[in-house]
Amino acid sequence: MGSHHHHHDSGQNLKIAFFLNLGFTIFELIGGYYVNSVAIISDAIHDLGDSLSLGTAWYLDRKSKRKADKDFSFGYARFSLLGALLNSVVLILGSIFVVYEAVGRFIEPEHANASGMIAFAIVGVVVNGYAAYKMSGGKSLNEKVISWHLLEDVLGWVAVLIVGVVLSFKDIEYLDPALSLLIAAYILWGVFKRLKETLFIFLQGVPKEIDLTQIERQLLGIKKVWSVSNTHVWSLEGEHHVFSTHLMLKPSSLEQVMEIKQVAKEVLKPYGFLHCTIDIDVEQPNV
Repeated sequence: MGSHHHHHDSGQNLKIAFFLNLGFTIFELIGGYYVNSVAIISDAIHDLGDSLSLGTAWYLDRKSKRKADKDFSFGYARFSLLGALLNSVVLILGSIFVVYEAVGRFIEPEHANASGMIAFAIVGVVVNGYAAYKMSGGKSLNEKVISWHLLEDVLGWVAVLIVGVVLSFKDIEYLDPALSLLIAAYILWGVFKRLKETLFIFLQGVPKEIDLTQIERQLLGIKKVWSVSNTHVWSLEGEHHVFSTHLMLKPSSLEQVMEIKQVAKEVLKPYGFLHCTIDIDVEQPNV
């Protein structure tokens, strides 16, 4: 009963944060053009990425309740990788647009509406702050990661607020595009880091925390195991991993084979693999 309540709360919090973020992203895109601030537009691109992350997380929170079926025998966890990939592409394209606009402002400086920037920054701090507060009590990894991103957004809007205050006292034309370039650089740094991790999982790389050589050495240390081969580890979505291996045994009885398989499972238990496949063959004695 407690688990069900948690799922409901996590889904509801993600839903609220998603619609808050999406609504505010549209609001600041329009507002950024209205007050002529490329910094606000660049933050809108950042918020758009967060909206996509929130939407994906909300969708997956509901999708994850579905069990594996004939279409997706491992379940639906891998859908998050597709969401991360699409999210990265959108953010990269958006950041390229922001850099293009900012460089244009350096070549042909334009005045930004300082009072408009201050007003939007205050709303940005409040909206993102409330969304971060709603997600701060989350238990799932999705919720914790998103809460951190929303907190970063609050800090981004504090920077816009500071620039808006400075511009209201002294009209420094390069300050707004300079801030937008800093935001775009920050976004791209995070995106490329995440994209690298996503592609690594897509390409079925061995998870960083798993030492394949050590696992094979542990399995080879089991009595009567003659060789270990075809050992594979890959991740569904970065959290849950799948393992398979082939053990060749010295001549053994059926009872011994079953015992060895059980010992192998105990060796693998600390790694917390979601699925383990242990294929066993017995070497035939020479006649």
